[in-house]
Amino acid sequence: MTAPTITEPQLALVRTAAQAALAVLPTSRELSVGAPVAATADMLTSGQAITAKFSGAATGEVVVVVGQDLADALKESPLGELDLTAAVRPALEAAARSFGPVVLDPGQLMEPGVALSAVAAKTDAVAVPLLDGGEIRAVLALSLSPWPGDPGAGGVARRGGSDAAVMRGGLDMLHDVEMEVSAELGRTRMSVRELLSLVPGAIVELDRAAGSPADLLVNGRLIARGEVVVVDENFGIRITEILAPSSGE
Repeated sequence: MTAPTITEPQLALVRTAAQAALAVLPTSRELSVGAPVAATADMLTSGQAITAKFSGAATGEVVVVVGQDLADALKESPLGELDLTAAVRPALEAAARSFGPVVLDPGQLMEPGVALSAVAAKTDAVAVPLLDGGEIRAVLALSLSPWPGDPGAGGVARRGGSDAAVMRGGLDMLHDVEMEVSAELGRTRMSVRELLSLVPGAIVELDRAAGSPADLLVNGRLIARGEVVVVDENFGIRITEILAPSSGE
């Protein structure tokens, strides 16, 4: 496997994406990020792959391949068979959002060889092995069009005023599109052992202090914060802060 033909700053972005994905990838092993290489179909032949396209600040495709041990563990979980796509989606989102605010497709489960072959066929596709010692346990593969910093038209950072006007017109066409809006009081991470020990009356401590603002998310992306109120016996949120696109998590 040879190094991909992209620049060192772009490789640094790939490493950042791999670190972000690894931080939320559900695995019992402590993995490390390997050196980026050109994507090939035979990097990891056993296991399952989840692939998704994204668009926004960057446009491309992200693939996460997990080894068969993780796929089997999720299938035989004490909580019942868990959906691998849902389990790995946070890693897909974390990797894609390393390039800026993006919208990610739902994702598709595929055989590793098929998914890696598809992304490897694209120009300058990059793969990052996630290692347990020297053994590849998972793979993150990325393809962007264009990569940040590439010369030529089409890059987000190089759009001029006329392109901005076109984008504004495109947004006007989306005004009546419905999007999922959710409120979040806080989050926490729990092991399967802790989940299985939950009983009625148990208290789950969140990562948010009492009285802190709740988060307002659109399609899972943080856009605002506010305080919880009651409206006609239903909960609501009074917006106290609108976040800039670059401030979202």
